[in-house]
Amino acid sequence: MAFSRKFAALGTVLAGTLMFTGCSGGSGTTEIKDASSDFGFQETGFPIVSKTLDLTFSGTKSALAPDYNTMTVVKEWEKATNVHVNWENLPETVFKEKKNLILASGDLPDAFFNSGLTDAEIATYSASGTLIPLEGLIEKNAPNLSKLLSERPDIKAAITSSDGHIYSLPSIEELGLVQFPNELAINTTWLKKLNIPMPKTIDEFHDALLAFKTQDASGTGKTIPLSFMPGSWCGDIVDLIAALGGVPDNMDHRIVQDDKVIFTPTQDGYKKAIQTLHEWYKEGLIDPESFSQDDKAYLAKGKAATENLGSFVWWEIPEMVGADRADSYSLVPALEGVDGKRLVSQSNNQEIARGAFAITRTNKYPAATMRWADNLYDPIQSAQANWGPIGETLQKDASGILTQIPAPAGTSEGERRQKVAPGGPKANTAENFKNVVAPEPRAAQRQKTVEENYKPFAANDGYPPVALSTEELQQIGTIETDAASLVKQNMAKWIVSGGIEQEWDGYISQLKNIGVDKMIEVYQQGYDRYKTNS
Repeated sequence: MAFSRKFAALGTVLAGTLMFTGCSGGSGTTEIKDASSDFGFQETGFPIVSKTLDLTFSGTKSALAPDYNTMTVVKEWEKATNVHVNWENLPETVFKEKKNLILASGDLPDAFFNSGLTDAEIATYSASGTLIPLEGLIEKNAPNLSKLLSERPDIKAAITSSDGHIYSLPSIEELGLVQFPNELAINTTWLKKLNIPMPKTIDEFHDALLAFKTQDASGTGKTIPLSFMPGSWCGDIVDLIAALGGVPDNMDHRIVQDDKVIFTPTQDGYKKAIQTLHEWYKEGLIDPESFSQDDKAYLAKGKAATENLGSFVWWEIPEMVGADRADSYSLVPALEGVDGKRLVSQSNNQEIARGAFAITRTNKYPAATMRWADNLYDPIQSAQANWGPIGETLQKDASGILTQIPAPAGTSEGERRQKVAPGGPKANTAENFKNVVAPEPRAAQRQKTVEENYKPFAANDGYPPVALSTEELQQIGTIETDAASLVKQNMAKWIVSGGIEQEWDGYISQLKNIGVDKMIEVYQQGYDRYKTNS
């Protein structure tokens, strides 16, 4: 940690130190000492402090992101605020392994940026006092965020914990896209080569994959008809499960239909879909590595030297196969399923996400830290946090609206964004997309795709941003982990090796013994409470 942060508040409270009072969950009232004034803290304007203040942030970052301090927009933030951040942000998979050690240690960062903390972790570590309540700091030191929460009570409700406190700040991007992240694409060059029309039904899709395999559409002897990543936020085959079994699904396996919370892997339609996918696997239509590959291996598969991938599921085509190969693929329309219906699965991804930023108890400068975070809720800063700096990735058009500068040839918009935009606390609201920043071209196109091809066939509602209580989270934490593990293991085993018919009843009994019924009961009561309050 920085020298200035470690020693500025030792001993007695120094003259001019600000004082806050906050409730640390069940541990009672905790006095929060603030020494921001030691660095010439200003309540308004810039810089935030007259003497450079060092803070340390931890959390997640994109796998392609460089050291944040090399990013243009981060350099601009430091120049404007006079706050220097020591970034200890790690790729998500690495941070996931280390965050519990970080949280349990006495050597906490000043704040978590792109926190990577689950709702359960936020509840646990706010109750212990590791994360401090923020609503007082927001009211006094965050005019941008305060204005937003006043105008948007739904956002305030989404980030307010069941004890009435706010422990983490939101990240908002209201484009209507994240609810439908799993786009199924197919190699149209191969379809034309084999004189096959674009599939419109699940049977036609199967037959196209079979033709890719039997006729070796790639000409390599290593044609991969279909590859995917079950459990991935945007690479899952939930819509194939819906088409094959009549049950929409998502990565949480938790959907809402007619205000009823449903755990999909216990439904007969889910069983039916897995049975059929096993038949597809036996026919050689499914990539055997689908159940073991990570993002890096999966994305590399689409960019292999010789094109050998027939169909895949991902957020967008260019990111998967590269800009040069993107024209060889098109999105498959919502397929008519075995029951004659076109069903599209809706995820639980939220446009108002908790956990973008949280301040820890060891932070001696929470007022300055909150002012630093609030700067990112300025609409212009929010746009840059999300897409990168003006002049590099964004430019103003004749009407003053920020628009996307096209990415260099050979680089996808998604790849560039990971390298230049740090994310974190921000608010790109639907209103801001009209008045401040235009959706990037790929997002605008995706909005059109969602409106035309997915939304009309949404077969379920997503589970809303319910803030479960600490007690509720404790009740379901172990159940959810154990159930997810059992479902994942069996899905892979049954698709690859079969056996679901003989093992289904025992599997359902295992899930009941784990406590899945209790888990759904808790989610249902949380959902009912949310509906009543909203």
